[in-house]
Amino acid sequence: MKKHNFNKDILRAYDIRGIVDESLNYKDAEILGNIFSSSLKSNNKVVICRDGRLSSPEMSKYLIKGLKESGSHVIDIGIGPSPMLYYAANYFGSDGAIMVTGSHNPPSHNGFKIMKGVVPFYGKDISDIGDRAINGNWKFEDTGKVDKINIDQKYIEAMMNSSLISKINSNIKVVWDSGNGAAGKIMEMLVSKLPGSHILLNKEVNGHFPSHHPDPTEPKNLQELISHVKDNNYDLGIAFDGDGDRIGVVSAKGKIIWGDQLITFLAKEVLRESPGSSIIADVKASQSTFDEIEKLGGIPIMWKTGHSFIKTKMKEISAPLAGEMSGHIFFADRYYGFDDALYASLRVLELIHHNSTLDNFLNTLPEYFSTPEIRINCPDKEKFFVVKELGKVLEEKNYIINKVDGLRVTFKSGWWLLRASNTQEALIVRIEAKNKNDLYIMKKEIEDLIKIYDLSLN
Repeated sequence: MKKHNFNKDILRAYDIRGIVDESLNYKDAEILGNIFSSSLKSNNKVVICRDGRLSSPEMSKYLIKGLKESGSHVIDIGIGPSPMLYYAANYFGSDGAIMVTGSHNPPSHNGFKIMKGVVPFYGKDISDIGDRAINGNWKFEDTGKVDKINIDQKYIEAMMNSSLISKINSNIKVVWDSGNGAAGKIMEMLVSKLPGSHILLNKEVNGHFPSHHPDPTEPKNLQELISHVKDNNYDLGIAFDGDGDRIGVVSAKGKIIWGDQLITFLAKEVLRESPGSSIIADVKASQSTFDEIEKLGGIPIMWKTGHSFIKTKMKEISAPLAGEMSGHIFFADRYYGFDDALYASLRVLELIHHNSTLDNFLNTLPEYFSTPEIRINCPDKEKFFVVKELGKVLEEKNYIINKVDGLRVTFKSGWWLLRASNTQEALIVRIEAKNKNDLYIMKKEIEDLIKIYDLSLN
C-alpha cells in the first residue's frame, strides 16, 4: 500500500498552501487528487481551474493525474479566477472542485482551494487528507477521463444576469487593475460589455507579477491604480488579487475603501431589497460596520475570518451579504453566495452615481483611529496557546470579550483584537479607537500582555 507524508505546514484551516519545491511539490498534487477522488462517490465529477503562476500548469497536470488514477471524470476549465471555479461547480453540478492557486502570496507559493459539491472543504476535511495520506487510504483505478471545457462566456453571462447593468451610469469612468493575476482575461471580457469609459491596467496574466504584488489590501499595491484614477479624473478604481476573489476599491480622490467600509456601502441596497436581513462581517471589521448595519435595519453578525467560515455561516443563517477586511465580498441575494471580486465590482458600479460617490459615502462614516493589521511572528504550536492563556488573563479582569475568532476585547473607547492567523505562523493584532490617545493606551496594554511570551508588536 502506498503512503505519503504531506509537509504539516501546508495543511491550513481552509486551504492547502506552501512554497513550491520546499514545503509543496508536484507529488503532493497527485496524492491530493488520489485522496480527494477516493473520498467522493464512485464515478464522480471534479472541476479544476488554475491561476497564472509559473508552477500552476505542472501542479494542475499532476492533480489531474491523481484524480484520474482514482477514477474521477475531470472537467478542466483552464486558467481563470477562483470564483469562476466556484461558478463552474454550480454550473456542472460537480461532486467536487479544486482551484490551483497561490492566491495573494508571493510567486514562489502555490496551493489548492477545494470544494465538495458546492460547499467549502475545510477544517477537519483538510486535516483528514493528511491522515489518509499517512495511512495510504485511497483507491487506484485509473479509469478516469478529462474533458477541457471553456466556460469563460457562461461565467460572464451569469455575473451580468445577476446584476442590474441598466443601473450603471452610462458616463461612469473606471480604472481596473488585475495585477497580472488570473482575473485579467475575464476582467477584459467583462469590461468590454459595460457602459462608460475604462482603463485596464496589468491585464496580462503573468506569474512573475511584474507590475506589483497582487494583494489589494496593501496600500503600496494600489498606488499605480490611484495615480491613474486621479490623473485621468476618473470616478473610481477597482483592483483584484492574484486569483480574483478579493477586491480593492479606491475613490475619485484616491482614498482606499477598505473591506469593512465596502460592506457598509453595499449593505444599504441589499437591506432595501431584503429588509431585516443578517449581514456578516469578520471579526477584524470596524465597529462602525456593525453599527451602520444595525442603523440600516439589518442584523449585524460578527464571524470568523476566512472565506470558508464565512460561506458556511452565510448558508446557515441565510444571509444575503457578507464580507471581510481582506476584500472577500459574498453575495447570496441575486448570486451564489461565494466570494467573487469581479461580481462585487458590478454591484459597486450599480451604486455609483453623480450624487452618490464613494468620497461622499466616506464622509458619512464616523471617524475612528485604527492600526493596520499587525503580524507578530509566532510558531504554529505556540500561537493558539498564547491566545488561550491570554483569554484567561482577560477574563480575570472582567473584560468584555468576543471569542468567535481569537480575542476581540471591547471598551467604551474602542476595541482590540488578537487572534491566531489561519494561514501564517503569526498572531494578528488590530486596534480601533475613538481618538489617538485611546489607541495608544490599548496598544500599550497589548504590548504589556504579550511581553510574558517574549512577543512584541514591533
